[in-house]
Amino acid sequence: MLPATPAIELKVLDARLNDWGLPGYQSDMAAAVDLFACIDDAIEIAPQAPATLVPSGLALGMGNAHMAALIMPRSGLGHKKGLVMGNTVGLIDADYMGQVFISVWNRNPVGSDAIVIEPGERIAQMMFVPVVRPQVNVVEEFSEQTARGAGGFGSTGTTQT
Repeated sequence: MLPATPAIELKVLDARLNDWGLPGYQSDMAAAVDLFACIDDAIEIAPQAPATLVPSGLALGMGNAHMAALIMPRSGLGHKKGLVMGNTVGLIDADYMGQVFISVWNRNPVGSDAIVIEPGERIAQMMFVPVVRPQVNVVEEFSEQTARGAGGFGSTGTTQT
């Protein structure tokens, strides 16, 4: 079980983060910290072009198999500009200690303007989450049944009954 505020180690790989600000929570109840684009020059992300990896300038030492970090788009950039994660959500495993990269993608239609990312711009957010690592038991039949059973896509309907 993780404590409510587990400790991690953060290694600064790009000294500019000391000026721009280390990842931090932007409000008292924020769930994630913002990540900066640690690039030397502005880059343009063309609509529908392949995803681009942008360095975050930091590495993590989580040291706990029951913790992971998720990289997600910043809400405003995704909704207003169309800048989203190229891999939907990035997963940083607790044993990965290299630089965290941000996979960005311009989801806007071809013919739209490119999205420009400036050095030091906050382009993504990182949330730390608990990880459950269950013991797996292979069985011939499940020990309990549910009312739904194997009912899949759409099996519960779309309206309240």
